[in-house]
Amino acid sequence: MGFDQEAVTADPLWRQYRDEFPVTQNLIYLNHAAVAPLPRRSAAAMQGLAEDALQFGSLHYDRWLDAYEGLRVVAARLIGANRGEIALIKNTSEGISTIAQGLAWHPGNRIVAFREEFPANYYPWLRLETRRCSVDWLSVNDPLEKIEMACEGATLLAISFVQYLSGFRVDLNAMGEICRRHNCFFFVDAIQGLGAFPLDVDAAHIDALAADGHKWLLGPEGCGILYVRKSRQDSIFPEEFGWTNVAGYNDYASRDMALRQDAGRYECGTLNTIGCYGLRASIELLLEAGVERIAPAVRALADQLAAGAMAKGYQLLGDRTSENGAGIIAIQKPGLDSRRVVHELKQKGILAAPRQGWIRLSPHFYISPEEIDRVIETLP
Repeated sequence: MGFDQEAVTADPLWRQYRDEFPVTQNLIYLNHAAVAPLPRRSAAAMQGLAEDALQFGSLHYDRWLDAYEGLRVVAARLIGANRGEIALIKNTSEGISTIAQGLAWHPGNRIVAFREEFPANYYPWLRLETRRCSVDWLSVNDPLEKIEMACEGATLLAISFVQYLSGFRVDLNAMGEICRRHNCFFFVDAIQGLGAFPLDVDAAHIDALAADGHKWLLGPEGCGILYVRKSRQDSIFPEEFGWTNVAGYNDYASRDMALRQDAGRYECGTLNTIGCYGLRASIELLLEAGVERIAPAVRALADQLAAGAMAKGYQLLGDRTSENGAGIIAIQKPGLDSRRVVHELKQKGILAAPRQGWIRLSPHFYISPEEIDRVIETLP
């Protein structure tokens, strides 16, 4: 019997990759904006390393180095960067802090930041405001004209690709063009969009980007990526300093503190090896499936949830459109306690999250439309 490629590709994306996600046998998982379940291949990669370390310790250390390099390569491919622009970090907060603390700030420098941000992309700029800089606090709902006015003379603009609560997806290319025109450093917290929606650092003129692996990248916690444009690396000093920041880190007797000539200068000490194994496998899955195919699937599932919830009397946070909609929606209904609703959904095998009085739902591409219909039917 011949292999029918057309029959395979005719299947919806969720069906093609359903077997990668055993979680579907236990839950309807709508909490990717918090912590995602692992794909089968990512768990297997980490289990393989754990077993190898159990049996052989570090005998196969060369494979560990291959995993680090492999992760840099696939992460770079995912965002249209060069592998020398990728540092492996433990989480988004570490990446943001590397940029916030590593730039040389001067009196009179001004930052453009946004009030709706998750604390990880809020506190570092607030801290700088209390010490060295001024900050213009805007809203992600402000028109681009107002944001452009704020960028005139500004040193840096920091924004999330997708807002963690409303699911508002920023037009990164438009924002980046504004920053380019005004020579304003463009930093992006990409954790709530990377892996679900295409992102090209060159097209968006992004100078630096950070994202942990445990949300839409479908990887483990404690392992993420920091992108720093090559032309910006010499202007960002690694404040967190250890033995692997330097070019000669393999020579333990050396005391030469010259930095590595790529983004590895931001890697401070031993890496999360098992996490690198898992995250590399997860990103390889996303590249195989194609983020350009994942994005419309994710958006369609979230649109389906939003429409179904509103038909049952729920209010949707924000004005969702095809241009700004992502994989996150937040809903609430008068007279219903969001935490109680989330608890009741959990009892019925549906995982969501309570956030600031809202019920946050965040499906990934492997969820089926039929499961979304069941969620809508289950909503009180």
